[in-house]
Amino acid sequence: MSVILGLALGAGLLLIWWSFWPRKLKPSDPTPSKAQQLIARSGIARITVSGVLTLSLVLAFVVFISLTALTGAAPIGICFGLFAAAVPWAALSWQASRRQTALREIWPDAIDNLRSAVRAGLTLPEALAQLGDRGPEELRGAFDGFARDYRSGARFDDALYRLKNTLADPTADRLIAALQVTREVGGADIGRLLQTLSDFLRDDARTRSELEARQSWTVNGARLAVVAPWVILLLLSTQPDAAAAYQSVAGLFVLLGGMAVSVICYRLMLHIGSLPAERRVL
Repeated sequence: MSVILGLALGAGLLLIWWSFWPRKLKPSDPTPSKAQQLIARSGIARITVSGVLTLSLVLAFVVFISLTALTGAAPIGICFGLFAAAVPWAALSWQASRRQTALREIWPDAIDNLRSAVRAGLTLPEALAQLGDRGPEELRGAFDGFARDYRSGARFDDALYRLKNTLADPTADRLIAALQVTREVGGADIGRLLQTLSDFLRDDARTRSELEARQSWTVNGARLAVVAPWVILLLLSTQPDAAAAYQSVAGLFVLLGGMAVSVICYRLMLHIGSLPAERRVL
């Protein structure tokens, strides 16, 4: 009995001491990181940041081992291994850009569908949920998720927040902001607001597509200017005499310097030739 009383007393004192150190509550829906936002924008399901990092490390290791064994120069293998590590992230960026361009074309139709549902007498949650069945094919999965969240008892604002994170699109942010304001203050002009937003998105998509077609030569030129020297290096490294020139610490620094110059110049050329990016408002 004395042992039990001693343990109870010790547990009580521990709980009293613990109560003086309040725990920091983690938000239920933390703000996604940049990597998570990139994956969400790409629209690729069942992929995580850890999975992409693992794939990057595997590719870097395989390329490093292969080129080191082929050329006999470890610095060349290191450089191309770093390039290989960036391939999954470059592929995600390309897919995200491609998906954003596709969504830019279909958002006006989705908003027109939503406006018709509101005019037919449906509430905002019902109008959004029906986009999971009648909306554009690319958006149905996200709005199906919204419908499941709302029907399971989630508040309208919470369901919209999850929908915003799922879509990860500037146009979705504009639409969700408009719907939240309308939901809070009420408004009989929701149909006119959606019509204005739809017309604006159509004009913006038309103008941006024309500008992107004209700037494509700048982007392609930047990619060619960066890739060409490294392709030549890869071809030359198959010759033992050329590969031997990089089998030293000095050769490694020369290659790393060239890589740094290539990345900086590539990013600079893309920045000069890029269009203003659509910023997310939420």
